Amino acid sequence: MSTDYQQAREALGARLRELRFTCPGGRLTGQQLAQRLGWPGSKVSKLENGRQTATPEDLRAWADATGQPELYAELAARLAGFESHIRSWRRALANHFKPMHEGLSAEIERSTDIWVWEESVVAGLVQTPEYARHVIRRYADLLGSASDIEDAVRARVQRQEWLYRPGRRLHVLMWEAALRSLICPPAVLAAQLDRLAGVIGVDTVELGIIPFTASVKIVPANGFWVLDDRLVVAEDWHAELWLDDADNIALYSKVWRTLRESAVYGSDAHNVINSVRRALKLQ
Repeated sequence: MSTDYQQAREALGARLRELRFTCPGGRLTGQQLAQRLGWPGSKVSKLENGRQTATPEDLRAWADATGQPELYAELAARLAGFESHIRSWRRALANHFKPMHEGLSAEIERSTDIWVWEESVVAGLVQTPEYARHVIRRYADLLGSASDIEDAVRARVQRQEWLYRPGRRLHVLMWEAALRSLICPPAVLAAQLDRLAGVIGVDTVELGIIPFTASVKIVPANGFWVLDDRLVVAEDWHAELWLDDADNIALYSKVWRTLRESAVYGSDAHNVINSVRRALKLQ
């Protein structure tokens, strides 16, 4: 997770701890507050130590339970304030690509299962270096920042070592558009398609493709990752969202499962990849 994001969560957690210590009726222990709220004790600890993002409902309940309801507005403003900038690509890229890649790489390292959906670009964990270079450069050009593109490419490639560690499993879905997008020269895309074809059958990877001709039950949009049912990372043009609350994780997991119903695997996925590759006009 980005440094800004984590620092903001920890600062909010410290403020919540202050409220617990300064209750009008006397200081509460974490367990006493949890009992008052009907929460598991671990939730109080996670919020205070910046290991979980509070919801507005959590903040209102906390303010009420500590006898300081008038402070809810302050807490809500803190949450809205850090959420608005921690997710900003421009803010994150002010320190170049390295901190962003390190944050996500750390989360991937501690994950056992990862579910990925990509609608317009090949998933990062199966990108070739040259394809990754073109994708990263396009984002850098758009946002007008980040000069350390080669460092970012190396970090992305190193991250793929995760695929070859025992007990890891990548479940990746891609729309056919991701295979056809010429974000790079045709020859680079051809090599990337060859890489995808080679991934099919690898025991740590489950690769599904949704063909253009498939009937879909939900709009194929908004790429995202679900890491171990504990964190969702979703991307938009202006921002990257890190969501760790149970409701959002459940929603994104449901979206992934719904999309999976339209995907093809194995030899059928090979056929889609081969069809796309044949259509490329190579010099």
